[in-house]
Amino acid sequence: MVTAIVLIHVDASRIPQAAQEIADIPGVDQVYSCAGDVDLVAITHAADHEQIAELVPGHISQVPGVQRTITHIAFRSYNQRDADDAFSIGG
Repeated sequence: MVTAIVLIHVDASRIPQAAQEIADIPGVDQVYSCAGDVDLVAITHAADHEQIAELVPGHISQVPGVQRTITHIAFRSYNQRDADDAFSIGG
């Protein structure tokens, strides 16, 4: 499974509509509106890199109002539960 984090620049007047349309795309798990350098952040999952290569330019970038995307591929996932499990003393 490949996880990609997609940073999305959107025309300001289309942010809510674009966010919902992107959230409805298969393979997109979460969409967040943000303050800062980008308007939206999408968390995506796909079986392989080829599907990410189809998802971002073929679907996310085609949503009306999307101006630009920047895609980051995740290597590993870290969360508090993983850290707790790694350092817990079994019982």
